[in-house]
Amino acid sequence: MTVLMVTGTSTGVGKTVVTAALASAARARGRTVAVCKPAQTGIGENYPDEADVDVVQRLSGVRGIELARYPEPLAPDVAARRAGLAMLELDAVLDAVRALDGTHDLVLVEGAGGVAVRLGADGFTVLDVAAAVGAQVLIVAGAELGTLNHSTLTIAAVRSVGVECAGLVIGSWPAEPSVAAGVNRDELPLVTGLELIACVPEGAGLLDSSEFETLAGGVFGEFTDSLLG
Repeated sequence: MTVLMVTGTSTGVGKTVVTAALASAARARGRTVAVCKPAQTGIGENYPDEADVDVVQRLSGVRGIELARYPEPLAPDVAARRAGLAMLELDAVLDAVRALDGTHDLVLVEGAGGVAVRLGADGFTVLDVAAAVGAQVLIVAGAELGTLNHSTLTIAAVRSVGVECAGLVIGSWPAEPSVAAGVNRDELPLVTGLELIACVPEGAGLLDSSEFETLAGGVFGEFTDSLLG
């Protein structure tokens, strides 16, 4: 059984679409897949966007679970305090991930924002979860200026707690890449020492499920095969 933590260099870099693509690629290869979103924020009457687990299910057909949901689009611990709701507990996340790991070939855990974002009580982060369950971390990065610095700092944070990085993904590759994006695509592996596994085309989240499955298999098929053995 394998647990993969999907985190980002920041918010809005494409973690959810990458999670959906990984789930779709593994499922198409006959693997059992589970998705866990420990804390979802920015969902409520005033925030009509889809929840991340709903996006994943729409694109991949894999039904995910949430452990906590808060209305304001803020860091989960802050959103919980402001809403007067209970904070997520680390033990609850670990129990959920371990239960899924016992019954699925692949468990994908999608974080919130970047690796330093506090998910709940006592300030635990995705790195605490990854370290406790022995997960590798896949880092989703942006394409434009700043991504070399953000990616390098994220990787350093992951390695500082003894967690292995599975690689890098550019979560939304522009249809008309800028000079900076083209340079960053080439430089990211050189600067970070990690493989750039894929560049997911922008707009992938708008595809129907069959088109998305084809895209996901082409982008992540070999990676999921190597990850799962």
